Amino acid sequence: MSPPTPGELPLERKVALLSGRSYTHTEAIDEAALPAITLLDGPNGLRRPGDSTEHIDPRRALPATCFPPAVAVASSWDAGVTARVGAAVGREARAFGAAVSLGPGVNIKRSPLCGRNFEYYSEDPLLAGVLAAAHVRALQEQGPGASVKHFAANNQETDRKNVSADVDERTLREIYLAAFERVVREARPATVMASYNRINGVHACENHWLLTEVLRDEWGFTGAVISDWGAVGDRVAALTAGLDLSMPGPDEDGDAEIVAAVRSGALDPAVVDRAAARVAALTRRAAPATGDADLDAHHELAVELAADSAVLLRNERNVLPLDGVRTVAVIGEFAAAPRFQGGGSGNVRATRVDAALDAMRTLAAARNATVAYAPGFSTDGGGDPAALRDEAVRAARAADVAVVFAGLPEAAEWEGTDRESLSLPDEQVELIRATAAAARRTVVVLSNGAVVSLEGWHDEVDAIVEGWLLGQGGGRALADILFGVVNPSGRLAETVPLRLQDHPSFLNFPGEQGHVRYGEGVLVGYRYFETAEVPVRYPFGHGLSYTAFETRDLRAVPTGPDTAEVSVTVANTGARTGKHVVQVYVATGAGPVRRPLRELRAFTKVELRPGESTTVEFALDRRAFAYYDVVLGAWAVAPGAYTVQIGENASTVVAESAVTLTGDLRDLPLSLDSPLADWLTHPAVGPDVVRELAAGRSEETVRQGMRTPEFRMMSSMPIRKFVKYHARGVSAGTLERLLERHGLGRGARG
Repeated sequence: MSPPTPGELPLERKVALLSGRSYTHTEAIDEAALPAITLLDGPNGLRRPGDSTEHIDPRRALPATCFPPAVAVASSWDAGVTARVGAAVGREARAFGAAVSLGPGVNIKRSPLCGRNFEYYSEDPLLAGVLAAAHVRALQEQGPGASVKHFAANNQETDRKNVSADVDERTLREIYLAAFERVVREARPATVMASYNRINGVHACENHWLLTEVLRDEWGFTGAVISDWGAVGDRVAALTAGLDLSMPGPDEDGDAEIVAAVRSGALDPAVVDRAAARVAALTRRAAPATGDADLDAHHELAVELAADSAVLLRNERNVLPLDGVRTVAVIGEFAAAPRFQGGGSGNVRATRVDAALDAMRTLAAARNATVAYAPGFSTDGGGDPAALRDEAVRAARAADVAVVFAGLPEAAEWEGTDRESLSLPDEQVELIRATAAAARRTVVVLSNGAVVSLEGWHDEVDAIVEGWLLGQGGGRALADILFGVVNPSGRLAETVPLRLQDHPSFLNFPGEQGHVRYGEGVLVGYRYFETAEVPVRYPFGHGLSYTAFETRDLRAVPTGPDTAEVSVTVANTGARTGKHVVQVYVATGAGPVRRPLRELRAFTKVELRPGESTTVEFALDRRAFAYYDVVLGAWAVAPGAYTVQIGENASTVVAESAVTLTGDLRDLPLSLDSPLADWLTHPAVGPDVVRELAAGRSEETVRQGMRTPEFRMMSSMPIRKFVKYHARGVSAGTLERLLERHGLGRGARG
């Protein structure tokens, strides 16, 4: 006899499927042959619990590979990099018996102060979505499932379990939901994790609009929706909204509430059946641990991917690479004791960790060069700062080049708390300035999970490498970049501002009294800086190379009313093989809403040998030109002119080509309460209204009148009031007949 299906189980056993058995496991339903499954953090490596079934104790965690976190791999601008991370995490999940890896995180970096920015990709939803989709596809090809998180508008840690992210729908759709949408539609993740926060007053885990109307009905998501750990307050409300699995467990009281609600008639039993079926489907990913992960190979992969992810920000006088340098002073504790990941639930006990100091000594020895070391500062507060700084200055003065490893201490970037400033610790700033004053040439290598201020010392140093948090192989990767073994190819996935006060989120982050207002709207990150012409230290998309590239022969051609094809040729005009990121932006003023100056709409990374060139092509789909129209409740492409731009970064356009799109010729909804301007500019009704207003006069006379200040003053007036007071020859009945004639109908919404 075959086991019962989830729908055939007794109510209590169905409900048992809907919450965890422990911190990392679901409940097994043996009579239905449904095994327990293991869900583990995280996106850049597995946080293995060891023998603990409660909250994971890092002291008892088991080793796994710590790959570069999202903050780093996003700067690769390479979906191939994130795919390789995803595949490797999937292999380790399979080897360790995990059915679901809790990641990737695709929340937008709304503020550089967000304490969890190291787990997120970018301030741009296209970049975040493309990279995350590649990660999910590659991971799930290995068998385990992914859990894209944290859905949605979870852009801060301050009051994260209660704060209401108050966001208008256009901003939600274009910025904060777009990466999730791409991952769901293109990669079909096994699960989506609902976040702690509220969205416009409603908790994400209890938000029917978010979890059912958008995620399932619009985007077609068929997997399981799980909660962030401890995010559910009302199990019945969450189930009704579309949440399937509440984690962690056990939650006997919540299970009892669901059973009672079904039996009282307050909860439709079909809701329980649907959720139980989704969780049961997820258990099909369960498999015994294979133990076959090649951790040595994964470490080498971690090194390679880290080298693709660092960004060369500054390189005056070509101080880098360190070719021909005979003496190098390495300064800073992070060179010997790397800071390579963020703190919190995604923290991985690495299998091993490469230190940049060791790798630099090895590379220097092979070149008959020497490396001296001075710690310079202490991250634990020990030692005399002045004495440490003096020792470093002596080392710097005696060397050809001083390389200072600086950054944020781990305590500054930890899940659950936001940062208070962009600054490096004062003692590190003083160390950098003192070193730069003493050294012939100075390089700064940064280790940080989010943007830090470069002000106060930037102009005093020759080169800056933004190393972010590079995972367990980052130390060797940085040495390879410094010595030119690898040509740096990273590009910034977020803007480096001159001041925190310049940032579009400054006035509203992190909110007050339980609410945070997303007052900047769609002008997030570079969209704001470029539109408002606010200077920045380094723009989104910036990154230098040890070689040079040339862009030519841009061609953009419409392929339909709302699509276009783009081709452009890139050539390596320098002396080294290198990788170049082709960034495609679209600029337009078309449509009834304010558009950013330009928006990233496509990108790719190409590797070229010296003298080599290649032509890359892009198919820009409808969404590349669309905005979200809150009146229509749909994406719209406005008729008009668009400019396709190739950017060296978001600030510097190196080529552009104009296209004209017919866009959407749909009839916009009208009613007698719609503004006069909407009636006059309506593609179908507008000409008829002009004729009625002319009342035997020249229609051109009416159009000339529409250009006067007096007429413009009345343009926002509902048309029923306009005809009542200013056009007595036209009645409300006349307007209703016009609506009927054009199929808009009596009562069409305005």
